[in-house]
Amino acid sequence: MKAILYQFSINPSCAKLRKLLHYKGVDFDTIEVDYLERKDLPDGLTVPAFALPGGETITDWEPIALRIEELYPEPTVLPPDLRGIHLALSRYMDSEIEEALVRLATPDEIAHFRRLGHEHEAFFRLVREREYGVGFCDRMERESAANRERASRLLSPFEEALHGKAFILGRIGLADFALYGQLHSLAISGELKLPAEFPNLRLFFERIDRISSDLTGVA
Repeated sequence: MKAILYQFSINPSCAKLRKLLHYKGVDFDTIEVDYLERKDLPDGLTVPAFALPGGETITDWEPIALRIEELYPEPTVLPPDLRGIHLALSRYMDSEIEEALVRLATPDEIAHFRRLGHEHEAFFRLVREREYGVGFCDRMERESAANRERASRLLSPFEEALHGKAFILGRIGLADFALYGQLHSLAISGELKLPAEFPNLRLFFERIDRISSDLTGVA
């Protein structure tokens, strides 16, 4: 019996978990949860949810990632001498970077759900505005230039950190998967929408994106 990842394929946390599981060589299946009905998702759970063969089910990126590292320690993504740094960077990605990229990506996400139909777009707007306030989606379309500037400012240190390196701290680790997941929100159209001044981040994203079940343990 395989582990199961319940996901929305475009969700940043689901994207980084897929790559982490592939990197670890974990044999798992994915269940794409219907965005509107969510009938495939076990009661009371949200995506991502990771169900282990023994019956244990975990939700949220960090608890799932830590459990995966515990169960499948090699290749490690939390080397002992860098564990604290990777956890701190991952949490920064999931707070400051996520907030900036959510704002930047919202117009493209609206367009994506609009293509799926009125109900999908309306539900996406409802979810976003429940979290960020009434009018958030329309405001993000008006403030796209300011949001792009803010995101660029926050991403610049990682562009510099990746100069001459394949991964943030030199060797692949948890922070790299966390950053990949956040950047994934800018690729909802199928193309990574990063400004030209971020060539290192683009190469980094492509490097992580190539990790698959057939290519595990990237150095």
